[in-house]
Amino acid sequence: MNSKLNEVPGYSWLGSPIDARRLFAPEQAALMATLRGLEPADWRNEAVPGWTVRDLVAHLLGDFYGRLSRDRDGHQDGVAFAPGETLEAFIHRINQEWVEAYRRVSAAALTDTLDLVGGQVVRLFETTDPENASLGVSWAGVDPAPMWLDSARDFTEFWTHRQQIRHATGQDTDPSPRFLSVVLDTFMRALPHTLRNTSAPSGTQIQVHVGGPAGGTWTATAIDGRWSLAEPGTGRPVTRVSLDAPTAWRLCTRGISPAVAFSRTRIDGDRQLAEAACQIVSIVY
Repeated sequence: MNSKLNEVPGYSWLGSPIDARRLFAPEQAALMATLRGLEPADWRNEAVPGWTVRDLVAHLLGDFYGRLSRDRDGHQDGVAFAPGETLEAFIHRINQEWVEAYRRVSAAALTDTLDLVGGQVVRLFETTDPENASLGVSWAGVDPAPMWLDSARDFTEFWTHRQQIRHATGQDTDPSPRFLSVVLDTFMRALPHTLRNTSAPSGTQIQVHVGGPAGGTWTATAIDGRWSLAEPGTGRPVTRVSLDAPTAWRLCTRGISPAVAFSRTRIDGDRQLAEAACQIVSIVY
């Protein structure tokens, strides 16, 4: 897609653009180091419900091929929606079909192919124009989305899948704030969409604070019937939600439920608004 977003006004509510382009190469290198360090038995461990580590790696390869085919090569053919199929059902179906097809491929072959194709994906993202219009980001409620958000969304997916592989093989979350800070910043762009059905007087502010070196503070402001991250907010928020980084990213990816996250969260102010903010989800779910 080459159209500029100045032809599609009104995206300031998403907040300041995120530039994840410089991080795709080190994230790809970290993924390959993780995979090449696995033992044969590790590949059979469950990484996410219903998928082994090898299945999840096959899924990543499918994501890589899809991005290259669509954005680099202009490939338009592919699986179509079934009658009445929702976006979520469609994505889950085609992901499962891909994973099942690749169960005949060895872990070594998957790793080598992911290394080759992943390098091409890195080069693609490094050369994108962040102001171009791109694929919609459903969990942020925007279609088309600016390329900066679309590419940051893919970065968060690659990072999250790497953590799932690490956890499945007895490793902790990668503690590097260089990656996680961008992941959290991207995930929090779901706040306005999360609050879309939450009514509040104009000027009402909900603040989400994530602690630690990768954390930050995001303020959603109610403006004329919708919520916006455009301004950091100068007034006193009616609600402040404070949580740690592990809780935040697991909540956004549904590694934990909103109820569990809420139990780990400090709330200052209106609890009903805090509960609404804790429904945030930053994946197709």
